Amino acid sequence: MSKKKEKGKEPLAGQSVEETAADVEGEAVITAKEDLAAELEDVRQELAECQDKMLRMAADFDNTKKRLEREREITLKYAEENILKELLASLDNLERAMEQGRETDNLVSLLKGVEMTWNGLLAMLEKIGLKPISSIGEVFDPNFHEAVAMEAGSEMPENQVLKEFQKGYMYKDRLLRAAKVIVSSGSDEVAE
Repeated sequence: MSKKKEKGKEPLAGQSVEETAADVEGEAVITAKEDLAAELEDVRQELAECQDKMLRMAADFDNTKKRLEREREITLKYAEENILKELLASLDNLERAMEQGRETDNLVSLLKGVEMTWNGLLAMLEKIGLKPISSIGEVFDPNFHEAVAMEAGSEMPENQVLKEFQKGYMYKDRLLRAAKVIVSSGSDEVAE
């Protein structure tokens, strides 16, 4: 039988094999502790880097959130700017009509100018989503009409709009202003 040589230290003079094995085992434990300590330090360093990245990302997110909020406030503050630019043309036309009215006695041309301005203004408002509500001859609808009076009349059936006191308007799919109307009572007698 051949004797296998043990790895590690050779037994020192006066030292038993058991003592040498204990020394080797102790050195292995120390080496393992040193390796674990080095690995622990690496993990701590990686953790510190990850925490730093997380803090930077949180700061970037907060800055982005604040920037978007500022941009939203500016957008809301100047939201009407495009509408006002469109209205300036009508304002200019009305100013010219007033000057024309002061310089001439021709009311027909003045009325034509005012009508053209009104049509232009209405077209611009329709372009941005404003639509007039048609009321005359329609059945009274409290969702779109506000009755200011009832009038007897045989030319229209009961509960239909006879006259429009003030035009109503829709903005896109919402009621902006209800039309103020006079409603037919349907007979020559005044409704009570």
